[in-house]
Amino acid sequence: MVKSSFSHVRAWVFDLDNTLYPPEVALFDQIEVLMTDYVSETLNVDRPEANRLRDHYWKSYGTTLAGLMADHDIDPDPFLIAVHDIDFSVLPPAPDLAKQIRALPGRKIVYTNGTAPYARNVLAARALDGVFDAVYGVEHAGYRPKPERAAFEAVFALDNLPPELGAMFEDDVRNLAAPHAMGMRTVHVAPKSQHHDHIHHHTDDLTAFLSQLV
Repeated sequence: MVKSSFSHVRAWVFDLDNTLYPPEVALFDQIEVLMTDYVSETLNVDRPEANRLRDHYWKSYGTTLAGLMADHDIDPDPFLIAVHDIDFSVLPPAPDLAKQIRALPGRKIVYTNGTAPYARNVLAARALDGVFDAVYGVEHAGYRPKPERAAFEAVFALDNLPPELGAMFEDDVRNLAAPHAMGMRTVHVAPKSQHHDHIHHHTDDLTAFLSQLV
């Protein structure tokens, strides 16, 4: 049943954080600390206020960066460099996941709200380098973040990707709404399922789920 739902798919698009590695690794916790530091220093506020703003911008704009750009007109590149300067050694290699992704028929893509260089560091630590045909970051969408539809449209246009032949794998349910509206199959990758009209499938084990598709 699951395999037949993906029989038309020829473009497999994967989010990065908490999708291509398990959330218990807590990699993004490191990034959130650095984001809070950056907001505190840039806006000259204490850390509790900076942490509140970081979370507020994420909820309101899709990413902390988008909020900082909208409300404070910050330069995105120094922010992105600073917040992705983390320890990647906590990521375990994932040879079984690599095997399942390689077996998928068609083009394999990573699309993250982080940067492409950051994504490549994560992929290398996970032994997933060389598995994907392309890696796209927020910079490829003109710094517009998921969940904005315009961000998806920009990246898919760069890749010549027809959404109706694509599948999107994401941990953040917000980021599946636009792909669903564009005609993609959507897979929510998270420990707990959520019921939304724009989610076709849920899995708490990406490797096991992909093994059903080949």
